Amino acid sequence: MPDTTAIPTASAEPLQQLALIESALVRFRDQACPASTLADTARAQTTLLTALPPRYGEVLLGLLDRLESSALFSEESCSFSQKDLVANLEMWVGKARGVLG
Repeated sequence: MPDTTAIPTASAEPLQQLALIESALVRFRDQACPASTLADTARAQTTLLTALPPRYGEVLLGLLDRLESSALFSEESCSFSQKDLVANLEMWVGKARGVLG
């Protein structure tokens, strides 16, 4: 009889890393962690970033840089809206999930 236990696929680890970013994003949105924690968490997910097309990494890093810059201001800055950046990060997570399948 064949073994029917689940075998982790190559995409399991990138998907797990994507879930870590998504979780950190939720915590940031709920004001449970600072922007630097979200950014550090996202940057540490190297397997995920390697599994995605290079442009995804560029976009993510740009969004994180702007988010960290916006966190230096107590109010929404003229240059970067934290709400817009969070929405863009949420969109990035959704698109990355679509690429990974």
